[in-house]
Amino acid sequence: MDACEGVWRRLVDERRLPREDWCLLIAHAGPELKEEARALACAIARERFGKAVWYRGIVEFTNICRNDCLYCGLRRSNRSLRRYRLTHEEIVAACAGGHAAGMRTFVLQGGEDPALSDAWLTELLSELRTRFPDSAVTLSIGERSRESYERLFMAGASRYLLRHETADPTHYAHLHPPSQRFSRRMACLRDLREIGYQTGCGMMTGSPGQGAEQLACDMVFIQDFRPHMIGIGPFLPHHATPFAQERPGDAETTLFLLSLCRIVLPEVLLPATTALRTLLPDGCARGVLAGCNVVMPNITPETERPAYMLYDGKPVSGGVRETLANVDAELSRIGCGLVSGRGDHPLMKHEEGVRASRPADAARAGSLKSETALVAARAATRTVLAEGRPAGASALAERPYADRQQS
Repeated sequence: MDACEGVWRRLVDERRLPREDWCLLIAHAGPELKEEARALACAIARERFGKAVWYRGIVEFTNICRNDCLYCGLRRSNRSLRRYRLTHEEIVAACAGGHAAGMRTFVLQGGEDPALSDAWLTELLSELRTRFPDSAVTLSIGERSRESYERLFMAGASRYLLRHETADPTHYAHLHPPSQRFSRRMACLRDLREIGYQTGCGMMTGSPGQGAEQLACDMVFIQDFRPHMIGIGPFLPHHATPFAQERPGDAETTLFLLSLCRIVLPEVLLPATTALRTLLPDGCARGVLAGCNVVMPNITPETERPAYMLYDGKPVSGGVRETLANVDAELSRIGCGLVSGRGDHPLMKHEEGVRASRPADAARAGSLKSETALVAARAATRTVLAEGRPAGASALAERPYADRQQS
C-alpha cells in the first residue's frame, strides 16, 4: 500500500488528517482514489439525506462593494460596472416569487455595501419574517462588527455565509489588498459561530497562487471549525480584475474537494455552486454525485443579474420555475430530486416559537436591550443532537418539487 493509499484509509477511519497528510492526498490522489472518494461521499449523503436535494433562492440585492478583492468582478476599482441596490419592496417581491415555487430559504447576497446599515437590514428582515414565517433567511454580506451580527441574528437571520477564501494567511494576502486582513476574516467567522448562526465558509479551487499546500490548510480549517455549510467552486476569472489572464480552476479538483468535505463532515450542507455549474453543463448532477445536497437557483430580478458578474460567463437568464424544472430534470437522471423546505443543518433544530416571542425592540437596530435577549435568541437555533434523519425530513420528503407543481 503506497503512502497516498495509507493516508486515504486513515481519513476514512478518522475523518480528519494533519496538514501534511492532506497535502499528500490532494497532490497525489489518482483517478481511482478520487472515484473512491466520490462514491463514498455520495453514499454518505444518501445515508444522511436520502435522494433529496434542498433548493434555496439567492437574491443578489446589491453589487456595491467597498472592498477591492483582486479576483472579484464587483471590486471597488471596477469603474465600468453599473451599480445597483434593490429596494426592500423589490427584495420581498423576489422572495415571494421563490416562495410560490416552494423555496423556504432565501439567501440575501451582496457586496459590502456601506449603505447596508443595521437599521436598513433589520427592517428588511422584519418584513421577510412577517411575509414568510415558514422560511429561513441566510445573509451573505461580508465582514461586519460582532454587534452588527448580533442585531441581525436577533432580527431573524438564522444563517450566514462568509467564505474564508483561503486558510493560508500568505495566500490570503495574495488575493486581497493590504486593507483586508486574514485575521479579521477568521474573527468574523468565529463571532458568527459563537452568536448561534448556522455558519458557512468556503473557498475557490484553482485560485492564483493556490497549490496543494494551500488546499491542505483549507481542509485543516474546515475539519477544526466544523461549519454548518461549505461553498466550494472553481476560480473563474473576470476581465476587469488583476487576475483577468489567470487560468480558471478545474472541475475535477473542485469535485474532489467537495467529496472530501462530505467525508469529513457527513451532515454538512454542501451546495453545487453556480461557479461549478458554469464550468460544467451537468455541474448540478456531478456535484450531487460528489456529495452535494443543496442547489441555489438565482431569483434576482433578471434586469439586474448582468450587473452581478462576479466572474465572466456567470449565467444571467432563466425564470424561477423554468430553472427549477431544468435542475429537477437533471437530478432525476441520477435518481435524485429537489425537495422544498427550510433545509436546516441536521444538528440544528428550528424552534419557531422561541424566535416569534422576541420583544419587538430587540429586532430593530440600535443597542441590544440586554444580554438575556441575545441568549434567548441563540437558544432558538442552539445545536441539539438529533437522531436519524434531519428534523422535518420525513415530512419534506413527501413534498418533492415535481409534486408541488401538480398541487
